[in-house]
Amino acid sequence: MILNYIELLNKISEHENMFYLMRNDVKLHKNLNSIIELLVSTLKNNNKILIAGNGGSASDAQHLTAEFVGRFKKERKALNVEALSTNTSILTAIGNDYSFDKIFSRQVEAKGSSGDVLIGFSTSGNSKNIVEAFKQSNKQHMINILFTGENVNTECAKYADYIVSVPSNDVARIQESHVFIYHVLAEYVEKEFI
Repeated sequence: MILNYIELLNKISEHENMFYLMRNDVKLHKNLNSIIELLVSTLKNNNKILIAGNGGSASDAQHLTAEFVGRFKKERKALNVEALSTNTSILTAIGNDYSFDKIFSRQVEAKGSSGDVLIGFSTSGNSKNIVEAFKQSNKQHMINILFTGENVNTECAKYADYIVSVPSNDVARIQESHVFIYHVLAEYVEKEFI
C-alpha cells in the first residue's frame, strides 16, 4: 500500500489543526471582514478587482474570478473581476520580451486604475512577479491584498495593504486554506449584490 492509514490520518490532522488555528485567529476574522467591505465598496464604485498567482495559485486566481464573474450561490449581476493568469499570448509575450517577473505588472499597468484592487496569491510571499505587480499597483493608487502562508516578513508583504496569512509553511495546506477563505469572501461579497 502506497499510502497507509496513519499517514492519511496525519495529513488530515495537519489540515484540522490549521483550521483550528484559523478559527481562533481574531486578527484574521477582523481582516476578512475589512477585505469583504473593501471588495464590496470597490465593485459598487464601478472599480475592478484584478487577481494574480503562479502555478496552483494561478488556478486559485481563476477559481475566485469565476465565483465573482459567474456566481457563487445566488443569482446576481456579474462582478468586474479579472484573473491575470489566463491569457497565454500576453503571458508569453511579456515573459519573452521583458521577463517572467513582469507578466502581471505590465497587465496591472494596462488595466488597473486608482481605486481598483489587486489580489496576489503567493504561498511563499516572495513571488517576484507578485512583488512587481504590487509595486505597479501602488504607483497607480490601487489597493493590494496578499494571500500567503504564515511568514509575513516577505517581499510581497512590504507592498500589501491587507494580508491574509494562514498558519502553515506547507504549500498544500496553505492552498487548502486559501480556497476556504476565498469561498467565504465570495459568499459574503455576493450577498451585497443580490
